[in-house]
Amino acid sequence: MLTSSSLFSGTRRRLLAALFATSLSAFAGLPAADLAHAETRQGGDIVFLIDSLGDTWIPNNSAISSFQGHIWGHVTDKLVYVDAEGKVSPWIAERWEQNPTATEFTLHLKSGVTFSDGTPVDAAAVVANLDIWYAGRKAEGINPIGLFPKTYDHAEALDPVTVKVTFKKPTLGFIPTLGYHGSILISPKTLVQPASTQADLGKTAGSGPFVVASWKEGDYVKLVKRKDYNWGPPAVGQTGPANLDSITYKLVSEQSLRVAAVQSGQADVAYNPSPQELKSLKEEGFTVATPRYLGFVDGLALNTKVAPYDDIKVRQALQAGINRQEIIDTVYTPDWKLATSFIQSNVPGATDHSALLAYDPAKAEKLLDEAGWVKGADGVRVKDGKPLSLTLHANPYLATAKAIDELLAQQLGKLGWKVDIRAYDVVTFGEKVRYGSPTVPAYEVSRSFIDAGTVAGILTNANNGENWFALDERDTKLNTLRDQIAGAGSVEARAPLLDELQAYLLSQAYFVPRTQMVQRIYVQSPSLKGETYNGLALASYYTASKVD
Repeated sequence: MLTSSSLFSGTRRRLLAALFATSLSAFAGLPAADLAHAETRQGGDIVFLIDSLGDTWIPNNSAISSFQGHIWGHVTDKLVYVDAEGKVSPWIAERWEQNPTATEFTLHLKSGVTFSDGTPVDAAAVVANLDIWYAGRKAEGINPIGLFPKTYDHAEALDPVTVKVTFKKPTLGFIPTLGYHGSILISPKTLVQPASTQADLGKTAGSGPFVVASWKEGDYVKLVKRKDYNWGPPAVGQTGPANLDSITYKLVSEQSLRVAAVQSGQADVAYNPSPQELKSLKEEGFTVATPRYLGFVDGLALNTKVAPYDDIKVRQALQAGINRQEIIDTVYTPDWKLATSFIQSNVPGATDHSALLAYDPAKAEKLLDEAGWVKGADGVRVKDGKPLSLTLHANPYLATAKAIDELLAQQLGKLGWKVDIRAYDVVTFGEKVRYGSPTVPAYEVSRSFIDAGTVAGILTNANNGENWFALDERDTKLNTLRDQIAGAGSVEARAPLLDELQAYLLSQAYFVPRTQMVQRIYVQSPSLKGETYNGLALASYYTASKVD
């Protein structure tokens, strides 16, 4: 059994807190938590400790890191708000209509909204954003948004507060995708700047409730309240200025140091502590949040061009041979949930296919026997002189990935697999581990999305899809479902097709779920109240207050 080595003694905690206080003084002027008062009040400053940084602050970036997502969520707004259950509600777009075929959408914008550079957030600004979300300027290093509909044709300003958006084919997921973490509204004055200028976070103008006061690459970002802000999403219960005066995001790479700083009152929020620490932190009175984002569960996309995973019986044996409850019991806590499909259960359109994910080692053994894999004296199965092998590449974006892989190696080893685990840093992982690579039999997925209708398209290679299972166009049933889902004109027509897609993918064992995904974990001082979590599980402190 795996055990946690992340619990520290009180002495160790005090030492870490002292070290943090020293490091905090190194960036003078950035406030530590002030716990001197005993009442709820307007104002106040918070410090949020985080573990990683993205590689660029260009707003149009196909892969936005957690750190960037938190910053953009406070500096920018979106056209719609999507909550943790996937419900879409008005924000900068007050209302909208679509035609019966879901090829034309009309957005009606809120009046009086401005970017921090004074430019109006009007129809022309929205059109400029939609165009760059779709196409980017790739030659300059400005990317399109990864999940923005590839069926986009054009947008036009009908008047200062009305935008008409036209698609080449039915695009039912357009409105929900406006709440995706990449769909951030940026001033046209920023968008026309070269990439080198856009990479300077301090020069980017958004319309959000905070603005960048100062920042240092690889160190911190300090945000201060925008006092004239008055267009927050009604769904969060506040539309006027933020309550807090400032938020400082500080990079602290050591997990235990982040937690110790919150325990000692030197910081307010620690991002991504060890899951095994959550129980004791709750008992100490700290607020713990483990929100699930809308997206795929944590699991493995199997490469059907790499033997033996071109054999459905081997894939199905892998599906049946994983004890998912043991993963939660060993690596995680009861805050984590069992996977019931290959998408999270809070995604609208997700259906329960738990029966296809039942742990059944006897079934797995039988399938491997039928596929011709024979157990040797060492317990490893062999066929045609080759061992039954699986290489797992631990996802560097998920702190628990290696621990899960080690447990899977134990579980699958009992069935006859020889499992090899490789761990790379973020850069090397991005270079070596890719969908469809002839050397990668299984790719660990951690991907958010807003609308389930976008899922079918990225699973295959249609419309420059990501072709997760290296199927190309070989699976005609999957292709048919993909096209039917993409062409659906209503949620009601799409629902049974999404259900059939989920059942089919799992029965074919193209995708092997592990657990529902909790990629963002928060430990928070009890003096901070009123934060919210959106559909991407990103914490917003727009509505938060200090309670000292």
